[in-house]
Amino acid sequence: MLLIPCPFCGPRDESEFICGGPVRPPRPDPAQTSDADWTDWLIQAPNPVGPVQEHWWHARGCGVWLTLWRDTRSHEIVAGASDDG
Repeated sequence: MLLIPCPFCGPRDESEFICGGPVRPPRPDPAQTSDADWTDWLIQAPNPVGPVQEHWWHARGCGVWLTLWRDTRSHEIVAGASDDG
C-alpha cells in the first residue's frame, strides 16, 4: 500500500487518489518542431527507472491535485507532495 502525503488531509491510502501521470516538459510549438519530435512528445510517455515526478488527484478526498516524486523501483514516495493549486 502506498501512502500519499496530502497537504490538507495528511497521509492517505493510494486508493483515494487517481494518478495523473508523470510531469512532462511544456508542450512544444508544433510549427517549430520536427514531425518526429512532435510525435515523440504526443505518444511516448517517460518511463524512467528511479525517481519520477508525478501528478496525483485526491479524487476521494479534498480534491486537490498534487505533484510528488515516486521511485519506480520501490514504489515509495521519495519527496513530499506540493499543492498544484
